[in-house]
Amino acid sequence: MMNDATTDRFRAARQNAQETMRHLIQRTTETIDLLRTQRDMLRQRGMNLPANSLDTLKSMKSGLEKLNNNITSSLVELKQLRELVNTASVINSSLDTQDVLDQVMDTVVRITGAERGYIALINRETGEMEYPVRRGIDQDQMQGDLVVSSTVVKKVVQTGEGILTESAMDDERFQGAHSVINLKLRSILSVPLRVREEIIGAVYCDNRIQTGLFKPHDLNLLKAFGNQAAVAIDNARLFASLETQIKQMTETRDLMTNIFASIASGVITLNRAERVTDCNQAAQTILNISRENLMSCHLLEAFPGLDGDFAEALRVVREGGESELLVLQPELPELGRRHWNVVVSPLRDDEGVVQGATIVIDDLTEIHQLEEKLGKAGNYLKIRLDNLRDVSDLEMGGQEREISVLHCDVRGFTRFSEQLDPQQLMEIINRYMSLSSDAINFYNGVVDKYMGDAVTGMFNTQFNPNEDHALRAVRAAMHMKLDLLALHEELPPTQQLFYGIGIHTGSAVVGNIGGTDRKDFGALGDAPEIAKLLQENAEKGEVLISPATYELVRDYYECEALEPRKTKGHDELTLMYRVLKHKRRQTTEMDTLNLENV
Repeated sequence: MMNDATTDRFRAARQNAQETMRHLIQRTTETIDLLRTQRDMLRQRGMNLPANSLDTLKSMKSGLEKLNNNITSSLVELKQLRELVNTASVINSSLDTQDVLDQVMDTVVRITGAERGYIALINRETGEMEYPVRRGIDQDQMQGDLVVSSTVVKKVVQTGEGILTESAMDDERFQGAHSVINLKLRSILSVPLRVREEIIGAVYCDNRIQTGLFKPHDLNLLKAFGNQAAVAIDNARLFASLETQIKQMTETRDLMTNIFASIASGVITLNRAERVTDCNQAAQTILNISRENLMSCHLLEAFPGLDGDFAEALRVVREGGESELLVLQPELPELGRRHWNVVVSPLRDDEGVVQGATIVIDDLTEIHQLEEKLGKAGNYLKIRLDNLRDVSDLEMGGQEREISVLHCDVRGFTRFSEQLDPQQLMEIINRYMSLSSDAINFYNGVVDKYMGDAVTGMFNTQFNPNEDHALRAVRAAMHMKLDLLALHEELPPTQQLFYGIGIHTGSAVVGNIGGTDRKDFGALGDAPEIAKLLQENAEKGEVLISPATYELVRDYYECEALEPRKTKGHDELTLMYRVLKHKRRQTTEMDTLNLENV
């Protein structure tokens, strides 16, 4: 690319040369005119000019004009070459495909004076011709349907040779070509875009008005430029493709990094020397060590608490290439005894050779601790664990809910207890308490507490949500009565006692009750109080329910309305119901489902 000083000197030399030629032609013309005048004067005196003097001057003038035209043409070609050199430098420095295409087309239209210009590129996937760039005098027209001679473009691409025609409609090569005839094309210039002997497209220019617009030097010039432009276009396309691949690889890497980081299990990769090459955040948390301290460290050296089974698993994976599953209980500093499920798998290269190992650690310590707690609590509180998905999700601080409370008391127990020694008394009362608590548990209730000879069950708490909680409570009570009859068949008449049962459905705040050292799960509100009051109203063997509970079970049980025998400050309790028996009715699909659920 020329610098500014060289350009100025060239422009000055060109102007001087053109000015000198114009001056010589003008002086020659003036000399010819003067000789003609002198010749006429000499002829009047019978004389004449030397032979061929005017012809010589005319010949000199013609030569000077021809030389001037050649200089002008050369200067035009030189100007075109300079533009091509400058453009070639620019396009070869750009890696934006569209920018390169635009600059190529702008230069071609400018140096050829074409009415319209197109760049055609072969789609590498479909093989079809595409026209990503269009230029023309009428840009509105260029935005419409494609108005290019596909015949010429296909011929250039197929043969790899440039085409120049001064009048396409009269050119024998294009006789019968519909695109040439329909578009009424005259001057056409087209050259291939070639890269390493591969044709990737073509540059096409035309003019529908002027014939002979393009000259042979335009074709040669455009061929040379087309080769340079093709390289620039191919480089830009390769760069764009590389950018796309890099973007895809980056997105894939980021996705894998995010996945790796989001895995709840600890993941550690080892090389063949069993040194750590990578780990995720979960692994750092499980092992209680930072990534910086773990990287390049031998895992068995970093955690001497890992036993010989782990070292043997690494050896088996390294030599045999098969995954190993281990259950480990390492003793870690600051963390104490841990419970892990560990999977050790081979890490292979592209050829399938084992180059290390991948370790996946599932820390089950908290689950083991929770199971131990639930196991101990299960001796006191029978909860159906299939309803307890995640204790952390339960609102144990207190939640207002509609619940059904069953209060059961053994009638006559005080007088009965005076007749037996403590050990025998405890054995008998435990049988009565077990019978009642088993019935509560069977219908998915929670045994709230034991109070001497009484037991309380709650339905529809955070632990045992059920929409039909009132029905379940009544079924549990009636189940107790039936089981009690069976128990009486095993006990002597002197040990045969009866239940008094009360059930109420209402709102209560359910959650943990107590201080920081000890908490009990229970309910506060009218629901447990009214259930206890109904139990106190019940005679032996009676199941009494409140009006609220009655409305929810009236379709299932026959009940008898009664006036309360005592209210104890609950004056609103003006009616209660004695449950008599289960109604006989057609079993519906919903009833079957409810029975299956209990």
